[in-house]
Amino acid sequence: MKRTLFPTASAAASATALTFALLAGAALTLQSAPARASDDLCNVPKAEWQPMENLEAKLTADGWTVKKIKTEDGCYEVYAKTPDGKRVEAYFNPKTFEAVKTKED
Repeated sequence: MKRTLFPTASAAASATALTFALLAGAALTLQSAPARASDDLCNVPKAEWQPMENLEAKLTADGWTVKKIKTEDGCYEVYAKTPDGKRVEAYFNPKTFEAVKTKED
């Protein structure tokens, strides 16, 4: 039996097909970035936003202790303590003040 140092045509074709499949899978993975909640729920024209002060007043009336409010990705981002004392980073729709996302510390 003769041994060769070079791969046979079928082995080379298999390696090429595998390489192509891996590259195609990697390309699809890179293209499909995860959707953020704020992208869907905070897509509001700036003219329709309520003032930050109104959100702060609402949260304070609900028992929150507001530390800071800023805008992030089209949402109001709030750093506060909830009525039960939990520190949170919460995102609100600037038009409706609906809570979009909340992270607890």
